[in-house]
Amino acid sequence: MYKLEPILADGGELIIYAPHVREVCVTHRETIMAIGYHCRDYFLKQWDAFRHYPWGVLAHSAHVHGLGTYENGIERARARVTLATAIGPEVCRRINLGYRDPASIRPEDFANRESEGVLMVPRAGEILHVLKDPPEWAGG
Repeated sequence: MYKLEPILADGGELIIYAPHVREVCVTHRETIMAIGYHCRDYFLKQWDAFRHYPWGVLAHSAHVHGLGTYENGIERARARVTLATAIGPEVCRRINLGYRDPASIRPEDFANRESEGVLMVPRAGEILHVLKDPPEWAGG
């Protein structure tokens, strides 16, 4: 998510299509299952509840979730993250991510649709994407 978030539209959706992925963050699974994926402010504005968790895992959580706000007990994501993996819908809900059945996705259906606002990025985790003129929220 963090490598594509700079080019993701406000209110957009990033689908992580990886049908081979069967587990949530193998290294930090227990912690992620306890805290889920949330924006940075979710943790900072409830710091007493989260300060005892490993800070690197909190950072991982916020990087996967992306930007957002947490005000008056309500978290609002700038964009949605949806897993199209072998991780089931119940686990996705528990960790605060969307779910899509990977069998319902044909990657080729997403190709060459930039004029529609759809971008398919094969091997997306290999490159950090940025805009030439970043929006204000990105420090532009």
